[in-house]
Amino acid sequence: MAWIWTIVAIVIAIYLLRELLKIKKKLPPGPKGIPILGHLHLLGKTPHQDLHNLAKKHGPIMYMRWGFVPVVIVSSPEIAELVLKTFDHVFADRPYHEASMYIAYGQRNFIFSKYGSYWRNVRKMCTLQLLSSHKINSMQSMRRREVSLLIACLKRAAVDGGAVDLSAMVSALSAEMSFLMVMGKKYLSEEIGEKGFVAVVREVVHLAAMPNLGDFIPYLGMIDFQGLTRRMKAVAKVFDGFLEKIIEEHVQSKGEKESKDFVDTMLEIMQSGQTDFEFDRRHVKAIMLDMISASMDTSATSIEWIMTELIRHPQAMKKLQKELEEVVGMERMVEESDLEKLKYLDMVVKEGMRLHPAVPLLHHESMEDCQVKGYHIPKGSRVVINLLAVQKDPIAWPEPDKFIPERFAGNSIDLRGRDFELLPFGSGRRSCPGIQLGIIVVRLVVAQLVHCFNWKLPNGMHPNELDMSELFGLATGRAKPLMAVPTYRLHK
Repeated sequence: MAWIWTIVAIVIAIYLLRELLKIKKKLPPGPKGIPILGHLHLLGKTPHQDLHNLAKKHGPIMYMRWGFVPVVIVSSPEIAELVLKTFDHVFADRPYHEASMYIAYGQRNFIFSKYGSYWRNVRKMCTLQLLSSHKINSMQSMRRREVSLLIACLKRAAVDGGAVDLSAMVSALSAEMSFLMVMGKKYLSEEIGEKGFVAVVREVVHLAAMPNLGDFIPYLGMIDFQGLTRRMKAVAKVFDGFLEKIIEEHVQSKGEKESKDFVDTMLEIMQSGQTDFEFDRRHVKAIMLDMISASMDTSATSIEWIMTELIRHPQAMKKLQKELEEVVGMERMVEESDLEKLKYLDMVVKEGMRLHPAVPLLHHESMEDCQVKGYHIPKGSRVVINLLAVQKDPIAWPEPDKFIPERFAGNSIDLRGRDFELLPFGSGRRSCPGIQLGIIVVRLVVAQLVHCFNWKLPNGMHPNELDMSELFGLATGRAKPLMAVPTYRLHK
């Protein structure tokens, strides 16, 4: 035990020395911290909510310390615009993320990679070749087929008149579409060791989202205080073997497939040798992981919350159904070509994403000292944009906690990061490159679910009794699954 106390004493000494040598500059206001932990003890199971509540007391730009890491919390559209637009070049970096180092091949994935030439090249590749309009449109028939399978499954369930786990069904749909786009195969039944592929992906996502003291107090990371490093290494080894298997399948089937998935495209880029940056199998696997985890969970989470709000607000549900009847009719299902004509659907999706951002905390890092609203932001600070607070700012949004789709009528606020009151996909250099695909999937699935079925809660439950608690993670969904009773309503 003596060595543990020695490490603790060294940590305390380093902390005190840092405090003594710190140059006093005007930092943003914030709560009082404690030695070593700083303000980590103020964060619970839903840190975005905890930070929102702290910002109500300390202001829209707030200074904290998470362990030894200085952290600036942004909680208003005005400050978000300064960070993501005015000083975007300063805050374009990502903080160190230990899980990504082990699971994503030394932080070679797109989401967590450090800002620089590699990241710029990979973003360009993703934007122009993996997530281009042409590529997204080429997969339209796949999306139609998979959504039709979900509707058929729900139609059969509706005959029995019982409740379905809508959360699980939407999650399965999202996973299937993600696998088909990225790897050309569903892989839902594939086993990795003792677990299914989907379960392993979710374990990877869970580990990446877990608060890791090693990210904030490096000395604890060295001794694997929480046991996370051991778990990351184990799951990374298993996952890597399976990704290698997928790549080999693509190599063997080269020239035999009618259409290319994302892996095919990346392998062509890798084998061409024409990139002016390092790009080998490690990078292919890291980006595969990004594409799967990002598309699988965020779209499903958004759909889950939007359907929750529509069930809680029957008048909005009826209004959307009326629009669908007028635009689409009752003799067929919704097509992607219908989506742009569905104005109220657009309002519903925006409002759902405003109230329930799938990824509520956006993590950036300052690459140099900077002044924001007269406050000093030190180089190396973690800058966290709390979308929950930004998108519930009472100045920007009257009655911010209420679900009111009509608030978007007659204005041009959209989801693409140009309006800083609404940033579900982020903004600036680090905005999500899959915005177009994400919006299409969410709109299409919500439209089909509402057009094809009436929905009510089981056992006579009143909408106001529905549990709205959250489960925080890389994507923050419902803590409890959405159970609902469907009734088929189309004429066919």
